[in-house]
Amino acid sequence: MKTKITTAVLFFAGLTAINAQKYDIKTNKTYAEISAKTDGKWEGRKYKGGTVFKNVDRLKLAPEHTDHSFDIRYEGPGWENNRIGYRLYLDWRNAIDIFGKKTSENILPKVGQDGFDSYHEMSDWGADILKAGKGIGIGSIDRYLNNEKLHFREVDSTIAVVSNKANESVVKVNYYGWKTASDNIDFVSELTIKPNNLYTQHTIKASKEIKGICTGIVKQKNTDLLKKESKNKKWAYLATYGEQSLVPDKLGMAIFYEISTIESTQDTDLDYLLVFKPTTKAVTFYLLGAWEQEVNGIKSKEEFEKYLNEKLEVLNKKGKM
Repeated sequence: MKTKITTAVLFFAGLTAINAQKYDIKTNKTYAEISAKTDGKWEGRKYKGGTVFKNVDRLKLAPEHTDHSFDIRYEGPGWENNRIGYRLYLDWRNAIDIFGKKTSENILPKVGQDGFDSYHEMSDWGADILKAGKGIGIGSIDRYLNNEKLHFREVDSTIAVVSNKANESVVKVNYYGWKTASDNIDFVSELTIKPNNLYTQHTIKASKEIKGICTGIVKQKNTDLLKKESKNKKWAYLATYGEQSLVPDKLGMAIFYEISTIESTQDTDLDYLLVFKPTTKAVTFYLLGAWEQEVNGIKSKEEFEKYLNEKLEVLNKKGKM
């Protein structure tokens, strides 16, 4: 990710102290973190040395940072609840990935501590179960313009902030000076997870009205595409289900969105995309994964559709989850 900032700045303001007073990771059902090394050094685009990863409340990306730079544990912020975990590649890819969990305990603090990508191997807690590749992952943001998907390759600065409260955990990312085509905007992405449900609420906001800001679901083989609108025609979901995890085994992915916010849908080689109408207003949608090995997990397409339809009915009645 390109940047005009010339020094890497890490902010360590009180994650441990704050959580010691208000948050207990052993008893709370949600957790978010971002963890980086600080005592090594940059050699080109790779971070060499450093003894341990340290959790921070706020992290400003180093100008050298890109994919597989080895300075951030599992490559970006992570968030989880007692059912599922997610992470965001905090680099030009900007894709959201899924951690499948085989336990209701918070597992992120130990992910990637014993090797940079050891979480790709199945363990007692679970594993990384989604192959995002060059796709959008699940419910992350790109820009789709002239039949091309534009990533976050050129950003002046990126700052990620995490917070944990009794009943929710939040990851907020501010992108300053995101350049795509002839446009230069600031962009905010806020991801909120609450206990007991599979979904993450994703609220986005652009500083200027530009065409093509999009979200979506990465395409995998052996999947069924599922779509449905709510009775009041205000909400809908886009979903896939099948043997599409890295295990491989059954995984469902879905996005719930307000129909009025969408300009078009796109079926590309890599992704199923939802393209938002240009706006500077905040837009909220919901993303989720459902893995069959989760405790009491969803194990069939029929169960997955039933779950989706129940959530769609909640949106139909309340306009939010």
